[in-house]
Amino acid sequence: MKTRIGPHPRVRTEGGGRGVVSQAGGVLLVETIRKTGLDQAISAAPAPWRKPRAVHDPGKILLDVALAVALGGDCLADVGMLRAEPAVFGLVASDPTVSRLIATLGAAGPKALTAIRTGRAQVREHVWKLAGAAAPDADGQVTVDLDGVLVIAHSDKQDAAPTWKRTYGHHPLIAFVDHGPGGTGEPVAALLRPGNAGSNTASDHITTTRLALAQLPKEYRRGRQTLIRTDSAGGTHDFVAWLAKRGRWLSYSVGMVITDAIHQHVLKVPASAWTPVVEANGEIRDGAWVAELTGDVLTGWPTGMRLIVRKERPHPGAQLRLTDADGMRLTCFAANTTGLPIASPELRHRLRARAEDRIRAARATGLRNLPLHDTAQNHIWLEIVQIALDLPAWMPMLALTGKARLWEPRRLRLRLFTTAAQLVTTGRRRILRLAAYWP
Repeated sequence: MKTRIGPHPRVRTEGGGRGVVSQAGGVLLVETIRKTGLDQAISAAPAPWRKPRAVHDPGKILLDVALAVALGGDCLADVGMLRAEPAVFGLVASDPTVSRLIATLGAAGPKALTAIRTGRAQVREHVWKLAGAAAPDADGQVTVDLDGVLVIAHSDKQDAAPTWKRTYGHHPLIAFVDHGPGGTGEPVAALLRPGNAGSNTASDHITTTRLALAQLPKEYRRGRQTLIRTDSAGGTHDFVAWLAKRGRWLSYSVGMVITDAIHQHVLKVPASAWTPVVEANGEIRDGAWVAELTGDVLTGWPTGMRLIVRKERPHPGAQLRLTDADGMRLTCFAANTTGLPIASPELRHRLRARAEDRIRAARATGLRNLPLHDTAQNHIWLEIVQIALDLPAWMPMLALTGKARLWEPRRLRLRLFTTAAQLVTTGRRRILRLAAYWP
């Protein structure tokens, strides 16, 4: 018989291996939990709902599910991947025990959510101190981005509804702390909403901003050191007025819809009033300019609000809108920052596009779907997803350097978390022995 020759070696597969650990890179996340004190904080949060003779700590159960999600899981049953590695992840609860805990916490409602959020806030402050120059507040300011996410439901779930994109599901509003060009970002608030929730609902933006501020260290909850940044969904009178009332506490940069009044004012801006747009490296961007609008276009808006418009030549083939002018694409945002050249707040607002990267990471970390039927339980799931996003955000701050700090969850899984190792027990120590050739 002729031997088949192919580009890949032929390997025989057998079961019954011993001392082999898959997902050994998950130890990085386990050590992050231990180093930051997240295990103690989350264990204390659901303690009031622990049954007298329960074997498993409810906090450990929540962290195990969050670990499974961070490693790529998207449902409660995926915690079974951790259960298969007790030497690395410890004693992991059974699927029925996990489901009962989520149901219990869901029935507890806001009290359980508040307890979990309080624990996360305490740990966050500690993590930022540990991270030092790698922390998102290293330059003395924290930027919080708000954005909506459409989560598709493939089965009938409570509060699922048609969305504005003609899909079916939910429309949560999420807030992320931006780590800047040297890192990624971390979630600080998530408000679960029906699929038909409006993008411009001011009350939801206010609630989410309150939740986000409660997650920050105390010195950033009241002071111009915190910037709230949104797209045009946040450009409502009520939300901007709420932010303006805290003007001495918060800075804001909120996208605005180009109305007919704004459009007419843009046409009257003289050519000398337009300033070239600058890039992050300080270079001038060709074909883009920015100007500030004044006068009666600000009537009805809070005192101190600045209205800044950007115009740019559209890329070839782009479809112009009715609100665009003279063949230029127009965008607009409101801010309360003073004392800076007009190009600086424009650049700062443009960097809000990084929120799209955070949403992509969230979709890849448990937010692709909401796996539970009841809204109350999906509220708990959303908190678990945030913990699962916190871990791969905090771990690079504490353990990685260079470009590795920019890796998103999928790359972290491929290059770090899926690492296999040999478990060696010597004396009283357990050692994970990695392959020498692993890159």
